Amino acid sequence: MNTTHTEDMSEDILQRLAQAGAHFAQTKSRRHPSMRQYIVGSKERVDIVDLTKTREQLNKAISAMETFAREGKTLLFVGGKREVADIVRTVAARVQAPYVSTRWLGGTLTNFTEIKKRIDLLAKLIADSASDEFEKKHTKLERIFIGREIERLTRRLDGLVGLSKLPDVLVVVDTRHEELAVREARSLGIPVVGIQNSDCDIADATHPIVANDASRATVKIILTELVSAYEKESSRS
Repeated sequence: MNTTHTEDMSEDILQRLAQAGAHFAQTKSRRHPSMRQYIVGSKERVDIVDLTKTREQLNKAISAMETFAREGKTLLFVGGKREVADIVRTVAARVQAPYVSTRWLGGTLTNFTEIKKRIDLLAKLIADSASDEFEKKHTKLERIFIGREIERLTRRLDGLVGLSKLPDVLVVVDTRHEELAVREARSLGIPVVGIQNSDCDIADATHPIVANDASRATVKIILTELVSAYEKESSRS
């Protein structure tokens, strides 16, 4: 890729982030001290993110995602905020990666052995309920109870079905909101690619991307760029 084309793509990303409102952060009173260097000013008490730095961070994160793809790393997408949950599910599906788009279940990483038992149970119940023998093997009442158990486990674990081992990388939308997931990842040495607003601690992400993490458009742009890089590099491997 020539330099001019690379620069054009970089400018395109910058424009799209600006149009999405990626530069609108939290109010100055909520700013985490570690975010000062990424703020260029404020408007009506709302901090304004320096998008040229966001672009640099995104480019570094994209390079990291390409490396993860070449090394066959397993990604886990985490984003339980209502406004971005569907985006998280969609991008994860593109690369057949597990995800958590609801409340993080404590111990998902640090107590993975027990969580894996629940994941396996859910997979078994789903398979059994779809079999031709299901109605013959269970009474009507038993089938009701099994259905309720599937619903309960699905609410908690649906995106994790198929996760056979600890993930190698977490891709997190809003590290402050997902602080429990981030804490578990850090305790196990799992790197975190994090979209972070100004109220987040920059140290919570191994590969930080400072931007408006409450903006659907912003989150969609960033996650799509990350997943596209991972997907493209995976196809080459």
